Amino acid sequence: MEAVYLTFVLVLSIFLGFELISKVPATLHTPLMSGANAISGITIVGALLSAGAGQAAIASWLGAFAVAFAMVNVIGGYMVTDRMLGMFKKKDSGGSK
Repeated sequence: MEAVYLTFVLVLSIFLGFELISKVPATLHTPLMSGANAISGITIVGALLSAGAGQAAIASWLGAFAVAFAMVNVIGGYMVTDRMLGMFKKKDSGGSK
């Protein structure tokens, strides 16, 4: 019964996620994605707990890979945010000091 319930939740979340993301206008996509990537820091905490739990060796390896992938996601989110905010900075006029 639990496998059926988990499969139902997975399919429902895929459908709901697709419907929500498809309704986001293009002007809001980058700010929302950079914010979501920054929130992925929560994933890092869970991955660190998994890697340091002291269980089987495979759990430590999977936790280490999860930490690495989550860090890439968070760093990418901050890079996108920095680039996005750079678009709003005033350009130097060149001649005046």
